[in-house]
Amino acid sequence: MTRVAGKVAIVTGAANGIGKATAILLAKEGAKVVVADLQEEAGQNTVAEIKAAGGEALFVKLNVTQEADWQNAIAVAEKTFGKLDVAVNNAGIAYNGTVESTSLEDWQRVQSINLNSVFLGTKYAVEAMKKVGAGSIINLSSIEGLVGDPTLAAYNASKGGVRLFTKSAALHCAKSGYKIRVNSVHPGYIWTPMVQGLTKDAAEARQKLVDLHPLGHLGEPNDIAYGILFLASDESKFMTGSELVIDGGYTAQ
Repeated sequence: MTRVAGKVAIVTGAANGIGKATAILLAKEGAKVVVADLQEEAGQNTVAEIKAAGGEALFVKLNVTQEADWQNAIAVAEKTFGKLDVAVNNAGIAYNGTVESTSLEDWQRVQSINLNSVFLGTKYAVEAMKKVGAGSIINLSSIEGLVGDPTLAAYNASKGGVRLFTKSAALHCAKSGYKIRVNSVHPGYIWTPMVQGLTKDAAEARQKLVDLHPLGHLGEPNDIAYGILFLASDESKFMTGSELVIDGGYTAQ
């Protein structure tokens, strides 16, 4: 229960799904966690679960597309817990649309939430972690950041952007001597509210997603949270600019 003991982490999109599972697991393993989300009630529920299990956490309302919100969230983490060691840029949205059907407005909205937010989260995490002299930044990309899908034009672009931006930031930090590691995580389809929204709770639609994965089932939030925990911990001290793929075999085909 001590894999990230003494560390302070911020997790975006921590009100539900992968973010919630990650926040709870990091706290279980000894981290003090800033639960960041726009959904205040659900975010406070995550904090309550952490505290009920004996962990330390607080909620910060964060619109990940707003620079001022990021500056405030990092400041709260530092003021309350004294530092920042781990940043998990998890918040994001799904969007279905081909290159022809996607409007410019929707394209920009997806990039703002899925990609611009990761830039801001990484930028301000680096600023905070430089004061500590080390840190780990984990950016949530996707299998859709590795392979294309004809109906996910904007989503593909955003998650592919996260993948290569992560490598750029990792190299910058390494070559600058910051001892800040930056890695990306690439989940397959995980049974979260976002994926449930894609299926509209239809059994046939869910089965189509299941069939895409050679292991024969969808992932669960904790499947990704354990990968994030590894990257947050010192166990992964020789990893930076890497892609951790957790996808039930999806991209092996």
